[in-house]
Amino acid sequence: MMKKTTQAFIGSAALLLSSFAIADTNAAMAAAGEQVFQQNCTACHSADPSKNTFGPSLVGVVGRQSGSVPRFAYSDAMSAAGLTWTEENLRQWIADNEALVPGTRMRHVSITDKAKQDYLISYLKTLK
Repeated sequence: MMKKTTQAFIGSAALLLSSFAIADTNAAMAAAGEQVFQQNCTACHSADPSKNTFGPSLVGVVGRQSGSVPRFAYSDAMSAAGLTWTEENLRQWIADNEALVPGTRMRHVSITDKAKQDYLISYLKTLK
């Protein structure tokens, strides 16, 4: 009986520790993503839900419909795109936005490094 209790305790402790490790990893990825955001996105985008600049605010972008931020004048191409900003669509957009939505007004960003894409998407997920 003692052996089963000990095994259950060890299993529970391992699960708890792994969840802390995952949380730390997610936080580290989001922090790295904030750096990518600062270096590549803030010239045109805001992390403030009430502030659109040259581009729309990116608060809540993950899961949002493309062309749907109020008080932002989207290109006809983006308005008609009908995309949902899934992780995969964001990854394609970050790598080659003109290929995903031909006729968009956004300048070509071309972040093709998969790790940087992962970091940026992790950060964008925190903007709620």
